[in-house]
Amino acid sequence: MDSPLTLAPPPYLRLEGEGIHLREWSEEDIPALVEVYDDPEIARWTPVASPFDTMAAQVYLTEAQEARAQGRKVQLAITTDGVLPRGEALLFRSKADERDVEIAYGVGAAHRGRGLASRAVRLLSEYAVRHTGARRVVLCIEEGNAASIAVARSTGFTLTDDEPVLRTSRGRQITLRTWSLTGGAA
Repeated sequence: MDSPLTLAPPPYLRLEGEGIHLREWSEEDIPALVEVYDDPEIARWTPVASPFDTMAAQVYLTEAQEARAQGRKVQLAITTDGVLPRGEALLFRSKADERDVEIAYGVGAAHRGRGLASRAVRLLSEYAVRHTGARRVVLCIEEGNAASIAVARSTGFTLTDDEPVLRTSRGRQITLRTWSLTGGAA
């Protein structure tokens, strides 16, 4: 296999479009991280710590900064004003196939139902197609996660025939299905 794909975004990545701004997290965002991730729905569908308190947010931010410095992952706050985080969008090498990049996302409970996840996925997908050299842009979604499946469909992703991705999260085995960007894939 070729050498693994490396994400090498500019020193400070900021994407704007569709009425949202995606920007890097900062230390000042710790309270907003807690607001976004200390939520039963986020805990149900993501591998983040639960409960997600200030200490968990600090660890999360530190790990995000280390992953970015190593070229493995970029984690961006979803904002509508460039300031207040309402969720997060992540871009990273797929663990299932390192030739692909994967997008993940989460939106805080108070901010759901406004299309933030769909807009963030479209914006980050455009960036990924143009700048990563990836074979495909994918989403890995647990069966039963109707909200994420709706985001995938609304943003031009289609369910693939790829073998299901098995991951362990908080002691339980989860099965993820791979969705691939169509019509403009990398």
